[in-house]
Amino acid sequence: MGKKMHYSPPLDDGNTRKNMTPEFYKIFAEYREIAVRYDEPHKAVWCYFNPVPRPCFSSAMLRDIRSFQQNIIDFFHARKSNAGYPIRYVLFCSQIPGIYNLGGDLALFIKLIKEKNKVQLLEYAIQCIDTVYLNAVSMDLPVTTIALVEGTALGGGFETALSSNILIATEEAEMGLPEIRFNLFPGMGAYSLLARMSGTRTAEKIIGSGAIYSAGELHDMGIVTHLIGSKNGRKNVERILRQLSQSGNGYRAMLQARQRYHPITYQELEDIVRMWVDAALRLKSKDLRMMDRIVKAQQAKMQQQEKKFLLRTKQDRRFTSGATTFPLTDNSGNLITADRRKNIDRRS
Repeated sequence: MGKKMHYSPPLDDGNTRKNMTPEFYKIFAEYREIAVRYDEPHKAVWCYFNPVPRPCFSSAMLRDIRSFQQNIIDFFHARKSNAGYPIRYVLFCSQIPGIYNLGGDLALFIKLIKEKNKVQLLEYAIQCIDTVYLNAVSMDLPVTTIALVEGTALGGGFETALSSNILIATEEAEMGLPEIRFNLFPGMGAYSLLARMSGTRTAEKIIGSGAIYSAGELHDMGIVTHLIGSKNGRKNVERILRQLSQSGNGYRAMLQARQRYHPITYQELEDIVRMWVDAALRLKSKDLRMMDRIVKAQQAKMQQQEKKFLLRTKQDRRFTSGATTFPLTDNSGNLITADRRKNIDRRS
């Protein structure tokens, strides 16, 4: 399941070649736990979560996402032309069928809490809000961030989806914040984001109940922006992108107005995440045992998915022609000596 997907070069037309700068190619670097591709017709960059060994936000994955965001920022800042940008949308989704992301690295939390290691626990938490904040404010760029949830998004996975400007979910998707079950609360942006979307009462109901909600229920609450069917999901997303493009200027201006009217600040996120660290360090042994049971449940879920989905996901791509020969040189001048997509997956 989840074979590693490598960068697929964009269509080589005249306009695209103008964007083939070193900064542009850097966006599609060889990351460890995410895979990135460019959708030239819709001017969208897709970022697929591909975590190991469990579908949670490891420190390595958080570093990958932050690096990916920074590479996009650097590309925009390096452009000298004002003729328009080749990136309008940044989409976050999962390469693991049935799972968007199950949240924070609970195994790491247990270890650091037992050690009373406040420094490292805070470092991890800061990594989380760094990515959440940039996603929420569109990296201060003329782009729209989008989450596509197909499957389960829990805890930090739900927080990450909430941080996007637009949340698209399939009808079968489910999301929730189960932290209250082990006597904690989601501290990496959930309260700030939910309260702005649906008010403090609804935010506290979702956080305080620890319940798992269907995408349909969250759509009725105004939290899920677009509810789509699981069949032809990619086409449904492309339809939404086309609709957004028709009013892209007005929509991005509206997002700026939203941030001005009810701004989410980094300082707010940092203050709350420090509260989360203090609360985490107060957890008792019974709370940590509950966390450990959740870790084991996550591992079992991944094992089930491994057995069920041994082939590449539908987002992955193979060469369809047998005429490709190696070595070859890609559009950025790098020498490719072998077809890496034929390698056995590291998870196999």
